[in-house]
Amino acid sequence: MRFRPCIDIHNGKVKQIVGGSLTDCQDQAVENFVSEKDGAWFANLYRQKGLKGGHIILLNPVSSPYYEQTKAQALSALRAWPQGMQVGGGINADNAYEFLEAGADKVIVTSYVFKDGRINWDNLERLVKTVGAEHLVLDLSCRQKDGQYRIVTDRWQKFTDVRLDDALMKQLSACCSEFLVHAVDVEGKSAGIEVPVVELLAQHTETVATYAGGVGSFADLSLLKKVGKNRIDVTIGSALDLFGGPLEFAKVIDFCTEE
Repeated sequence: MRFRPCIDIHNGKVKQIVGGSLTDCQDQAVENFVSEKDGAWFANLYRQKGLKGGHIILLNPVSSPYYEQTKAQALSALRAWPQGMQVGGGINADNAYEFLEAGADKVIVTSYVFKDGRINWDNLERLVKTVGAEHLVLDLSCRQKDGQYRIVTDRWQKFTDVRLDDALMKQLSACCSEFLVHAVDVEGKSAGIEVPVVELLAQHTETVATYAGGVGSFADLSLLKKVGKNRIDVTIGSALDLFGGPLEFAKVIDFCTEE
């Protein structure tokens, strides 16, 4: 299990938010933490620690008046560690290469592929042709609806008809190099992981997967390591001391690298 660090950017600031609270209406979200440091500072820290493969997420839509500030923060973080981090948020076939040229190792995509409630295979094919499957991470972030985990899009606000399961992951594995999965119902709450989501990820062995959501203690990390069979990578946001939480950054790194 590897620790994958994060830089979430909203309204031009590095933040940690409650994932399910995010809304495009006036660019609002319930905030757990707002950093005085910029994205480049965090990227430099992760570079010093050798934590490759973390992700930078732009949490404003392109239509937002804050988007350019948020994008500038993301680009400065990418320049601080070229090919060290991934970037997501509003990525499509037209702008993906811009972020790779700016220093992203991979681009993370949800809404462009899971569009209008279903998988848009044409858009996915365009992405693969543009950046290559080796540079593409598919974000399968999900929420529960009618007893099933459904992929959610548009900054986790819209449910799709696409169910998260092993069949879906097998279907998509040839089109990307990794999956990133936020369990949105527990995202930013530091109240425990969504075990059924981790169990789903652990069933699939063909593609690297990173889980995010709900980690608030080392007991949660132990459970994740056990349920995920020590092969699911993890992101921690609000619970990390870098973002005002109780979990020490250095100790988290050590815990995740222990066999």
